Amino acid sequence: MKAIWYDRTGPAREVLQYGDLPTPRPGRGEVLIGIRASGVNPSDVGARGGASGRMAYPRITPNSDGAGVVEAVGPGVAERWVGKRVWFYNGQRNGRAFGSAAEYIELDVDLVRELPDQVSFAEGATLGIPCMTAHRALFAFGPVQGRTVLVTGGAGAVGHYAVQLAKWAGASVIATISSEAKAERARAGGADFVIDYRREDVAARIAEITGGEGVHHAVDVDFGGNVGVTLPSLRMNGSLSYYASRGAREPAVTAGLLMMKNLSVNGVYLPVSPHEARRRAQDDITRWIAGERRILSVAGRFALEDCAGAHELVEAGGKVGTVVVEVG
Repeated sequence: MKAIWYDRTGPAREVLQYGDLPTPRPGRGEVLIGIRASGVNPSDVGARGGASGRMAYPRITPNSDGAGVVEAVGPGVAERWVGKRVWFYNGQRNGRAFGSAAEYIELDVDLVRELPDQVSFAEGATLGIPCMTAHRALFAFGPVQGRTVLVTGGAGAVGHYAVQLAKWAGASVIATISSEAKAERARAGGADFVIDYRREDVAARIAEITGGEGVHHAVDVDFGGNVGVTLPSLRMNGSLSYYASRGAREPAVTAGLLMMKNLSVNGVYLPVSPHEARRRAQDDITRWIAGERRILSVAGRFALEDCAGAHELVEAGGKVGTVVVEVG
């Protein structure tokens, strides 16, 4: 099969190689997927660039997420899977060297869900880590129906999915954004209120919107950078889930505020999230994308042999949605 790989970390154009690798075969509990589209996440780009430190394997085929068609099944997997359109996640990760930047991938069937006919393969490749991270961060403390949810970075890859899933689940949504274009994107996803954090006092606006009560739950793109606003904006017994903390790796948190308001805070790292939570995310996402109200944004499309271009676009920043490598 044709595939991309690297055997050392560094700039995409220097280390990514394109050529032939052995076509995998599905083992027990696995399916063989003919890949049609591979999603490129910041974590994939960071690992290739060396951000994860020493390579865990001598050779790595990058990219975690993707979509395609099941072409064969291994022992213990029902034949009904053959021919199914599917989306998947966790192709390349700790414990696996071979990701979705290839013509084929073999995966545990537990990592695979059916892709509705009305969703393209490229759109299916945007799900995986971004959408499942959004789901976990949104529902980590229970249902959000009838609650007010704050999503910081509501136009980003994870944040935009969090906005959409929160509306799907019956919440009122406040999203922070940094431009009018991003405000429109957040509104299109279902945000009831948008706050431009570059021009407005976020805490004051949240207090105004909620009548001084604060939000029930927050999904946060930058715990360290936002902690001075997000925690005070939670109401009594509120909760917050964050999936990054670039503004400060070791933020100062007021323990008294957490205690006196009985707040709950947790970090979200999808690969080690509870298995049942990940299964629920897969099932909920599959139901959600089968509906009409959904925005699955493809930020750019590249051929497999130009996987380096896809990685470079992610590194450049400013993209809207997920960059996709199309296969075949």
